[in-house]
Amino acid sequence: TDKMGKKGKGTGSFGKRRNKTHTTCRRCNKKSFHIQKSTCASCGYPSAKKRTYQWGQKEIRRRTTGTGRMRYMRDLPRRFKNGFQEGKQAAKKEAAPAS
Repeated sequence: TDKMGKKGKGTGSFGKRRNKTHTTCRRCNKKSFHIQKSTCASCGYPSAKKRTYQWGQKEIRRRTTGTGRMRYMRDLPRRFKNGFQEGKQAAKKEAAPAS
């Protein structure tokens, strides 16, 4: 008789689990990309729109704009203030006369 019991979903069945269903997603970098479906369970890749739901407010907060480095958007307010000027040399300031 088989003492391990491989019929249910419990301990005995865990020895049979050797196939990977999910691998790393290239957009969100989580191990949520379903290989057979070719869809990410976390971000919805390859869909153009990111997968978000209103019942997951905390998750939206975790991945929204401003949680990363923002290499482009970080200095936009300053560039906007100066009219997006490029390739100009700053005008030299006159030294104030010593009194």
